[in-house]
Amino acid sequence: MSDMYNNYNSDPNNGDEYNQNGENYSYYSGGNSPQKPKKPKSHTALKAIALILSVGIGCAGGIQLYRFMGDSNIKLTDESEKNQEETSKAENSSNGSEKTPSVPEPQNLPGLFDIASRTDAKYLPDIVDEIMPSVAGISSTFEVTYSNTNSISPWGWGFQSQPETREMVGTGTGIVMTEDGYIVTNAHVVYTDEYNAGEAKEVSVLFSDEKEYDAKIIAFDVETDLAVLKIDASGFTPATFGNSDELRVGEIVIAVGNPLGFELFGSVTSGIVSALNRQISINEKNMTLIQTDAAINSGNSGGPLLNSCGQVIGINSAKMSSSYGTASVEGLGFAIPINDAKAIIDDLISKGYVSGRPQIGVSTVDITETYSSYLGLPMGVYVRMVAEGGAAEEAGIKEGDVIIGINDEAIATADELNNIKNQFKAGDTVTLKIYRNGQDLDFSLVLQDAHDEMNPEQSEDKTKAADSDDNSDSPIQPR
Repeated sequence: MSDMYNNYNSDPNNGDEYNQNGENYSYYSGGNSPQKPKKPKSHTALKAIALILSVGIGCAGGIQLYRFMGDSNIKLTDESEKNQEETSKAENSSNGSEKTPSVPEPQNLPGLFDIASRTDAKYLPDIVDEIMPSVAGISSTFEVTYSNTNSISPWGWGFQSQPETREMVGTGTGIVMTEDGYIVTNAHVVYTDEYNAGEAKEVSVLFSDEKEYDAKIIAFDVETDLAVLKIDASGFTPATFGNSDELRVGEIVIAVGNPLGFELFGSVTSGIVSALNRQISINEKNMTLIQTDAAINSGNSGGPLLNSCGQVIGINSAKMSSSYGTASVEGLGFAIPINDAKAIIDDLISKGYVSGRPQIGVSTVDITETYSSYLGLPMGVYVRMVAEGGAAEEAGIKEGDVIIGINDEAIATADELNNIKNQFKAGDTVTLKIYRNGQDLDFSLVLQDAHDEMNPEQSEDKTKAADSDDNSDSPIQPR
């Protein structure tokens, strides 16, 4: 069509002639009558094809343009963000402030076990596999004697019945210490003051392979809540003990035990060390414990608290109840540090009691402010009785004396006296300030071993029985 257009414009006759098939035809040609030129062929099919092709090409071009613009927009956005970041940095720099560090991508953030574990930590399921043969279920049978003074007869008359004796079963957890069957647990698992039950009459031990054994109570210590049992068998798997002094607050720990009985035998919970050297008073006994938020419940008592290497670093002992006063509490469990327990366990096995505890050898009562005014005596600790042959008698202390100080520290209660006294050990010398007949006197006193002073015969018997077992080495050996 463009060629025809050019020919038309360049024709000198300005379109008066039409060239077709090599012949010239003129509308006004001299002497000849003009003939009507033939119409050129329209080529409709070719035009339609061309139109379709042009539309297709246009659409394809549009798609490519859209893609290009899309790519272009992403790049422009990145460039824009980059420019904005550079601008922001420049503004911060000019203002003298630094940009807040960027937060790592979520997929790059470490988990709790990663950030709270030791550098030599083990895979958690491997820790469980290793400790489970060393975890024991403890079942203790107690004889409970009580009398029912409020019984009602069928006729409605009240009467006092004869004392009744029943059996009560308690459960806990223990840790295998040696291949020949020494097991450590809590004292309250095998001894209780409730209903005047005292020491358990029978103790049995159950393992994860469902084998059950009878056990003998070697000794227990209520003050530290520790007890040692012995199975008359061998071939057991001892636990690996670690160093509780290496613990850090925030470090991950794992608790294993039998909460609420043997139906949940070998339950595993985890948490972190919430605090170290926590001073807790349990049943009027002051204890220094590891605090953790790992779930510990009734039945976990005596079970292991492990570090991330699978080493026993604590013996689970207590938890705060779900209601403490008017507040609701959760995640407050406590364990005895294994380093503190080691010396106690050694004494229980070798001597049958805990040695080295300081004793003054007096029976006392506190003089309160009211009694002080009434009796005309200073506030302090009134000596009601002096143990024969004890440290106080040897020092010259008498009944009726009032202890008002120890080592130049004033005291007003027996608890204050004991808190200072217990900072020393048997054989140490302390100075007691005594009020007597209107005078303040100082007495030098050599603290005696509490067990030797109060129970010399029992001490000798238990020592002989323990020595016969020939256990000179400690069963707890850190690895």
